[in-house]
Amino acid sequence: MSKYLLNKFLFTVDRDPSLVERYRSNPVETVAWWESTMANEILGAHTGEASTWLAFTDIERDALAQHDYVRLFELGAHPFLTLTLFIAMFERDYAEPLAFQKEYAARLSHFSLPYPDIAT
Repeated sequence: MSKYLLNKFLFTVDRDPSLVERYRSNPVETVAWWESTMANEILGAHTGEASTWLAFTDIERDALAQHDYVRLFELGAHPFLTLTLFIAMFERDYAEPLAFQKEYAARLSHFSLPYPDIAT
């Protein structure tokens, strides 16, 4: 399991509106594409610099493909990264202000301190 890779996915997708829409509409394809093309690019590196060893586990891939932010939190994904990305994807589906954020909090409310380790 790589919390770094989960967080890198959440961070890079959230920063690109076209990727947000792609991930919202076709998560399985987007996760597979991102893992095969973007996962091993080094953040902030010059063009051409890459690693070759990073890959999602089946559990991580499944949680990402299902938009399962509760499972992602359990796996150690940073809650601010999941929250900002999923707000961008799903807030528009709710009529009431902050309704998605309230749902997010309610779905994570069964966690108590200490939370899962989010250190990478």
